[in-house]
Amino acid sequence: MVLKLYGYPSSTCTLRVAVVLKEKNVPFEFHMVDLVKGEHKAPGFVAHQPFGQVPYIDDDGLILFESRAIARYIATKYASQGDALIPTDLKKLALFERAASIEAFNYDPYVSGLAWELKFKVWFGGKTDEAHVKALHDQLKAKLDAYEVILAKQKYLAGDEVTLADLFHLPYGSILLADDIKIDEFSSRPNVARWWKDITSRASWQAVKGGIA
Repeated sequence: MVLKLYGYPSSTCTLRVAVVLKEKNVPFEFHMVDLVKGEHKAPGFVAHQPFGQVPYIDDDGLILFESRAIARYIATKYASQGDALIPTDLKKLALFERAASIEAFNYDPYVSGLAWELKFKVWFGGKTDEAHVKALHDQLKAKLDAYEVILAKQKYLAGDEVTLADLFHLPYGSILLADDIKIDEFSSRPNVARWWKDITSRASWQAVKGGIA
């Protein structure tokens, strides 16, 4: 049975899953959930994803939501396909978990907050809070200064091999760089710039970055 991915074509969390599926060369069926029409809040959807958020997968009856959890599941199930993405060596695994925590707590809150204030909030008829934008932007700068220190010593966030922790950065980072926001805190930091160019050039991201068909 082909894995089914339920999500929205340009949703950051949906893309987080899709890029890992592409990395692992896993065939999947994409089922569009129209957020504009509120399909993610419909009873049939909430029966599988009680928070009413995208995405979730159906893998031969296994219903799984939360994009990072889905990514870990795919990387583990298809460990022998493509790059490992999750190390098995204990020390490397510890460094991967550290990198994954860095993304979740020292990156995502700031980039997702900026994306909300500068893009999604406006979509829903709200008004951008400029003071909050400045605070988020200043915090992001400080966090990426720390990234520069880490990436001066190694190729990727967990070491010299790409992992899920690197790929998790792609959707929101790309939103900030888009023409309607244009916040670029990557290119001014040489090691961050080198890392960002590397991960955004991967065939997996190139295949999904414009949205899932």
